[in-house]
Amino acid sequence: MNKTLVISGATKGIGKATAEKFASKGINVAFTYNSNEKLAYEIANNLENIYNIKAKAYAFDILEPQNYKELFLKIDQDFKTIDYFISNAMIYGRSVIGGYGKFMKLKPKGLNNIYTATVNAFVCGSQEAAKRMKENGGGSIISLSSTGNLVYIQNYSGHGTNKAAVETMMKYAATELGEFGIRVNCVSGGPIDTDALKAFTNYEEVKEKTKELSALNRMGTPEDIANACYYLCTPEASWITSQTLIVDGGTTFR
Repeated sequence: MNKTLVISGATKGIGKATAEKFASKGINVAFTYNSNEKLAYEIANNLENIYNIKAKAYAFDILEPQNYKELFLKIDQDFKTIDYFISNAMIYGRSVIGGYGKFMKLKPKGLNNIYTATVNAFVCGSQEAAKRMKENGGGSIISLSSTGNLVYIQNYSGHGTNKAAVETMMKYAATELGEFGIRVNCVSGGPIDTDALKAFTNYEEVKEKTKELSALNRMGTPEDIANACYYLCTPEASWITSQTLIVDGGTTFR
């Protein structure tokens, strides 16, 4: 196949599951990591050994999305083409102080960081990916989103608002890049059982509430999102663009 996926943040959770999904289909994987170089290299080696594809990890700070230009130049040296780009990496912990919390506790710095890691990172990464995809005759770009912009989730206003923003930005990108055979979509997950969700102070409450609301009576898994991302990159989805695919176990209806 000799196609390549570029995905930001693939050392755990949704990113890791997505990288493995694409690798299992014979697709090369270039992925970023924030700080754990040893883990990232182990994942790359495992993907190569198990699936017989090429995989490589690159250090990248999602809060400095302007550096995507330099990152893609490095990727160009290691991979022949770039066919798929998934903007997945997100921030939590100290970086979102002032952005994660109730409305009256929100602060500009935390909100700006979430915007940078969500919207600016999608824009900068997609621009660089699209330049390469034009040369290949097309490709698929995806941003991860969240149903937190559709339903109320406690303390999630900063994230939810920026997920709504990235979904709108996706539509603009899709409209302008379609002539080059580049499709752009979002995959919006309901609460998914990841380390990022576990960082929420009300994790256990969210977990139980999700099971209660889901028509399938379970939490979502990283693999659920990975499968949706892969589908949107296949020929079967060749007329799907400018859309948000909601993967939520039916939780947003109840």
